[in-house]
Amino acid sequence: MPLLEGKTGIVFGVANKRSIAWAIAQAWAKEGAKLAFTFQGERVKENVEELAGTFGADTLILPCDVTKDDEIANVFKTVGDKFGKLDLLLHSVAYAPKDALEGLFVNTSREAFRIAHDVSAYSLVALARAAAPLMTDGGSIIGMSYYGAEKVVPHYNVMGVAKAALEASTRYLAYDLGPKKIRVNCISAGPVNTLAARGISGFGEMIKTYEARSPLKRNVLPDELGATGTFLASDGAAAITGQVLYVDCGYQIMGM
Repeated sequence: MPLLEGKTGIVFGVANKRSIAWAIAQAWAKEGAKLAFTFQGERVKENVEELAGTFGADTLILPCDVTKDDEIANVFKTVGDKFGKLDLLLHSVAYAPKDALEGLFVNTSREAFRIAHDVSAYSLVALARAAAPLMTDGGSIIGMSYYGAEKVVPHYNVMGVAKAALEASTRYLAYDLGPKKIRVNCISAGPVNTLAARGISGFGEMIKTYEARSPLKRNVLPDELGATGTFLASDGAAAITGQVLYVDCGYQIMGM
């Protein structure tokens, strides 16, 4: 039987076919999960509709700006009405103003700091709070992080600080939601050529550095992130919560 047979899930963060969220969504669907998707803004609506539509014309696709509580509430009400319950949630959402991902971190504006943390970290808290009442049989919530939360990555700047907040939020949510049998974990992926990643100054050099220094001498593949997302969503990870799982070809272990 497929690993996620009978499970329902919602995916936040698909922008196009290169998105990590899309790789995980495909893996979830392949293992039997029935999914809903959200999109943020008209710019990506068509892409999400085209991709999600490959799972069937009745696939639920909803608008959601994660900085707006009313839109979040509407998403989960609609999901509850359609599915009855929820088992899986993928949070693959992050944003910081482009000028905050260039130059020096010390020059980060107050507004850029606020926006980065609201979109990239607080949204996990807001989505988990809204999802929990639907996870009546327990569930798995997965966020996407990056090594810049732990160590300095030039030009990652305020996004690294926001990802650190995301990882800390993961631990506190895991504690709060554990009695409900809801697990909360993060995948810390190596660099992947996504729409969001290309907004980071020096991303090309980051890719080359990982290839040169990681023990496996290569970068992680989207399908491998999909497999990890499936594992964390499955009963095989039933005792894993509050963790940051590095899927980066071993780069995180290296000192130099």
